[in-house]
Amino acid sequence: MTDINFRPPHRPSDRSGVAVLSDVHGVLPALEAVLAEPDVRAAGRIVLTGDLLAGPLPRETLAALRSLGERAVWVRGNADRELTDDPAGRGEDGPADPVSAWAAGQLAPEERDFLRSLPTSVTLEVAGLGPVLFCHATPRDDEEMVLVDSRPERWAEVLAELPDTVRTVVCGHTHMPYVRLTHGRLVVNPGSVGMPYGRAGAHWALLGPGGGAVTLRHTPFDYDAACARIARDSGFPSAADWADTYVRSRVSAEEALAAFGPGDGRAAG
Repeated sequence: MTDINFRPPHRPSDRSGVAVLSDVHGVLPALEAVLAEPDVRAAGRIVLTGDLLAGPLPRETLAALRSLGERAVWVRGNADRELTDDPAGRGEDGPADPVSAWAAGQLAPEERDFLRSLPTSVTLEVAGLGPVLFCHATPRDDEEMVLVDSRPERWAEVLAELPDTVRTVVCGHTHMPYVRLTHGRLVVNPGSVGMPYGRAGAHWALLGPGGGAVTLRHTPFDYDAACARIARDSGFPSAADWADTYVRSRVSAEEALAAFGPGDGRAAG
């Protein structure tokens, strides 16, 4: 496991911390690897910042996340919303990608109702950081695009409606981890547990312990075994190819930034 640390000075300690898991996308082996991490096992809260089930093992992943009980703090992402909008997973904007459409059909009505009930953002008090807002994409929209290299004007726009007391925002959606200071606020993206771009392994974040630190974490696991398990246990027809692409992270961060970049409005600038 590797990590990258950002530590504000002169903060009180927090013995347990807050683990942040985002964009699991139904990749149960990756989730299990993260949940086995000592710092996640010890965390007082585990915040799940959306896009949790749209992948090859949706029901099994949901069961594992629900087993966290009261420690879990749930936030709904755009892919979770799309799973609930239509039993075929079409969502509001037309057909979803094939694995999302398939995953939607696997969920029971009660499971879709559970996803539908989740909030789009949550604000928690985190030792050393104060009020922290957790969301999926941005505080105002579950699929709006912001990236580590988005223009300052773009960040000002998406953060404009936040209360002044919120100085830290944690988001997901783009599957690439970063920490950025912008307009006096710290923005943290833990990256993706199940569909990372740029580097194989499960990406997540730890907040709070050791004086309000923000730590980006990376958990490797057995990718060959994970791909074989997904191909064996998932009923998704293209599960083997899907796992080979995403579990092994065959999409580079540079390719992802090039694809997502126009979505943050930079082409209009």
